[in-house]
Amino acid sequence: MEVTAARRSFLCDIGFWADRTTLHEAASHGRALQLKQLVESGASVNMVTVDNITPLHEACIQAHPNCARLLLEAGAQVDVRTIHGSTPLCHACASGSLECAKLLLKYGAKVNPSLTALTASPLHEACIQGNPEVVRLMIASGAKLEAFDVHFGPPLHIACAKGNVDCVKELLSAGANVNSVKFHETALHHAARVHMVEMIELLVEFGANVYASDNLGRKPVDYTTAATPSYTCLCFYESNPLSLQQLCRISVRMILGSRAPEVIGQLGLSHRIHSYLQYWDHPTSLQTDT
Repeated sequence: MEVTAARRSFLCDIGFWADRTTLHEAASHGRALQLKQLVESGASVNMVTVDNITPLHEACIQAHPNCARLLLEAGAQVDVRTIHGSTPLCHACASGSLECAKLLLKYGAKVNPSLTALTASPLHEACIQGNPEVVRLMIASGAKLEAFDVHFGPPLHIACAKGNVDCVKELLSAGANVNSVKFHETALHHAARVHMVEMIELLVEFGANVYASDNLGRKPVDYTTAATPSYTCLCFYESNPLSLQQLCRISVRMILGSRAPEVIGQLGLSHRIHSYLQYWDHPTSLQTDT
């Protein structure tokens, strides 16, 4: 397709404004052979559409790692941002493509791009999509656990709101703040809304405050329906405090924060205590005082 205007993109100096090109189409549909031929014939891998989407964005949106690799090898810019501020890594995480995400990181993609009012971080996108392997990769690559999105708050909030309990486990195990707030709303409020008992138990085990009130003065239990399992679960924890053993574990983890997984392994503890502090012992089984 022909270039419609010969002026530079206002977001970054990566090419010219253009309509969607055959390179975009090939990348979007995973046509690696056609993409290779177009690149070899001189097609610009950094051509952008009017909303600043490059072929690399297209390949990541549709989870085509072979196409992404061809583009990166040909010089595609790894951190180019769309008009809304999303990078290819954001799109790879949103599509749940572990292969694309690994490839982009190998080529130097930023795991913590600056956030805008229209942008979620790669970790947020992974939590929305619900792929725990991608969440784990982002955390291992240095993603900020408390990155604050103006719409969703921290990643833990959106993982709970979407009901992605495996992603919640990854975040909490990595040291995410279980009681972080947005408008006084905690992750437990979100878990209560989606009526997931397993998630509620997991959050409480990591120290979630069952008495926390949001900006409407509502506790998590107020977002459940009477006689439902989630209501019964929260009422139980309001009436039955955790054991001293549990509270000590929570205190240690909260003091260490995101350093907990690494530091606990350096304390020279017995295997049993080490496993307990790392939540390796039946991670959703809670002990309470009677």
